[in-house]
Amino acid sequence: MNHTPLLSGQVAAVTGAASGIGFACAQAMIAAGAQVVLVDRDAPALAKARETLGDCALPLVLDLLDPAQCAAMPARILALTGGRLDIFHANAGLYVGGDLIDATDDAIDRMLNLNINVVMKNVRGVLPHMMERGVGDIIVTSSLAAHFPTPWEPVYASSKWAIDCFVQTVRRQVFKHGIRVGAISPGPVITSLLADWPAEKLEEAKAKGSLLEAAEVANVVLFMLTRPRGMTIRDVVMMPTQFDL
Repeated sequence: MNHTPLLSGQVAAVTGAASGIGFACAQAMIAAGAQVVLVDRDAPALAKARETLGDCALPLVLDLLDPAQCAAMPARILALTGGRLDIFHANAGLYVGGDLIDATDDAIDRMLNLNINVVMKNVRGVLPHMMERGVGDIIVTSSLAAHFPTPWEPVYASSKWAIDCFVQTVRRQVFKHGIRVGAISPGPVITSLLADWPAEKLEEAKAKGSLLEAAEVANVVLFMLTRPRGMTIRDVVMMPTQFDL
């Protein structure tokens, strides 16, 4: 029986990796045998994550909303890993919920920049390396909101609809290079982003037990990454059974 870890020898990078879904996915990849670059702007949180995850976690402090730092990300990842990247998980994101009329211009700009523009730039940045090697996996954290016009989060939902289109179109461009691109679209997950949810929706979700754990999302991401190379899991929508749209 083969007991080799599923991602043995592979190198991954995860953005927004200091907490929440990003941390859980990095943890799952390391447990499966990968070395993982943890990309986040929160240096203390990254240091804590590195302490928890061990030597296979390589912290990289970057503010992806800074154009120069964002542009430098691919080269800095490759410098840390000895010039190899097999898996890139674009996970970092922001949340703006509530009525559109109450959203500020700055909050809208920051969220759309991180949730859409940065993801596009990051994926574009890692593609040349993967195309040269003829293999790679790209996962983007989308949302259930990408599949349903969620009335309490029009700005956030719009960003995820846009990035879902990006995932599906890029996938069609790069599959010929041996690169798989997929999206994970979870419903509400217990992370710090939920602190920005409308209070009544959060209390309703808690009362119903209709929230996901970040580790449950990580398990699905690991499933996507470990399919035979001839199979692409294009997108997975996952939600708590009790969650009612």
